[in-house]
Amino acid sequence: MQLSAHQIKILLNGTIEGDPDVVVDRLAKIEEAGVGSLSFLANPRYEHYLYTTNASIVIVNDDYKLIQPVKGTLIRVKDPYSSFSVLLEKYNRIKLDKKGIEEPCFIHPTAKIGKDVYIGAFAYIGPDVVVGDHCKIYPQVYLGDQVKIGHTCTLFSGVRVYHDCELGNRVIIHANSVIGSDGFGFAPQADGSFSKVSQIGNVVIEDDVEIGSNTSVDRATMGSTIIHRGVKMDNLIQIAHNVEIGANTVIASQTGISGSSKIGENSIIGGQVGIVGHVSVAKSSQIQAKSGINRSIEEEGKKWAGAPVTQYTDHMRAQVIFQRLPELEKEIRALRRQINSLTQE
Repeated sequence: MQLSAHQIKILLNGTIEGDPDVVVDRLAKIEEAGVGSLSFLANPRYEHYLYTTNASIVIVNDDYKLIQPVKGTLIRVKDPYSSFSVLLEKYNRIKLDKKGIEEPCFIHPTAKIGKDVYIGAFAYIGPDVVVGDHCKIYPQVYLGDQVKIGHTCTLFSGVRVYHDCELGNRVIIHANSVIGSDGFGFAPQADGSFSKVSQIGNVVIEDDVEIGSNTSVDRATMGSTIIHRGVKMDNLIQIAHNVEIGANTVIASQTGISGSSKIGENSIIGGQVGIVGHVSVAKSSQIQAKSGINRSIEEEGKKWAGAPVTQYTDHMRAQVIFQRLPELEKEIRALRRQINSLTQE
């Protein structure tokens, strides 16, 4: 991607300070940028790099005052970080812009494929599958029977979507994630063994969801496991059968949510959180990393921490007390000795 300072100024609705014809062909961090790079300054801690960087163009705040001359061209905008993210998105779109059907791949005759799609080599698209317009199906993706995918979705290499599952529009699923594998359902038998309970439901993923790599979303025993619109999930997450995750919830890596639990919308769940089955988490909850949720959370908009989980402020107070335990033990021993000496007199 090659862009001139003038083109970037128009794209970001900014102003130029320097050469409007200078061209960049890559994006870089300000401390690492070389000639031909575009970078930005948003954090004051990196301010000194502005005067040493070799970047050809740097995006800065429109009210930033220079304390000495700079080598490159400046583009002044209201919000450098947001403006740079616009360029990152444009760059990524160009980088990942693929179209056409590569061979060898398998597309069942009954499958319906939209326009302007990309289907990579060794992909498998089963009977009665529907793939919407502008989708990108990378190599070695598996789409089982009767899978439905909306428009402008991206499934990276190695994604598996089992039969009957449904994806909305603009869904992104990263490499090696599995959608619709069997839920963990086994019935104990009289002889101590376990008999598998067939999982006949599906997974429904709504619009604008992004799922990281190596994440598993299990199909429902009956009905649907539902990931509502706008949910963002990190890598290495386990979502069990019949779970429902509310809209615009964010979940960090290595979290596990057990069967039939419901997460309220706009919640934030840190890494390595464990949630037992058949509980509800109120909307707008914030769960600290490594917390264990063993009961339903009914109060909306609260912060929680610890295992088992308690309100965040209570947990922090408890942590302070816990750190003082050795000191408190010494004080108790000293008081004990004083009491003993008084009772012996």
